[in-house]
Amino acid sequence: MQIQQRNYTPEEYLAQEETAEFRSEYRDGEIVPMTGGSINHNQIAGNIYAFLKFMLRKTDFKPYIGDLRLWIPEHRLYTYPDVFLIQGQPVFQGQRTDTILNPCLIVEVLSKSTKDYDRTDKFRYYRSIPSFQEYVLINQYKLEIEHYLKTEENSWLFRIYESEAEKIMLASTGVEIRVDDIYENVSFNIGEA
Repeated sequence: MQIQQRNYTPEEYLAQEETAEFRSEYRDGEIVPMTGGSINHNQIAGNIYAFLKFMLRKTDFKPYIGDLRLWIPEHRLYTYPDVFLIQGQPVFQGQRTDTILNPCLIVEVLSKSTKDYDRTDKFRYYRSIPSFQEYVLINQYKLEIEHYLKTEENSWLFRIYESEAEKIMLASTGVEIRVDDIYENVSFNIGEA
């Protein structure tokens, strides 16, 4: 017996999301529940957000964490990046103040269930955002950070960091962050899903 999957409109998704107990992504008609976070995931996202919030105070860059939704119209995708930055004023989707369109930097903390998606399709979707300049993927299970920087229209520079002593220059902001600051209070010995 084959089960027919229902396609939802963006409006149906947004109405459902307003009352939902758990967040979901919207992928071109499909509503996909988001996986639960882990303590390392939460710690890493919090470390990045706190660092950016402090370092970028009194600038026109504003960091956001977790609960602010991103709409990517070209791919009909609503998603919740772990951390992202906006330069200048947020551009909202229509009259909504919970859905933005203009991140310049996006940070995702990789989990076992989302790492492939974050590296491939999701990165492709993000690249369609005109303001998007920088992508940082952080492994929560071992010390490993992937950094992508847009250099031209369709060119991205890739660098990997695997040492606590290394520093990452976030070129879109001019801010430098040490790898050990990103992983502060993270334990790789915790058995997590």
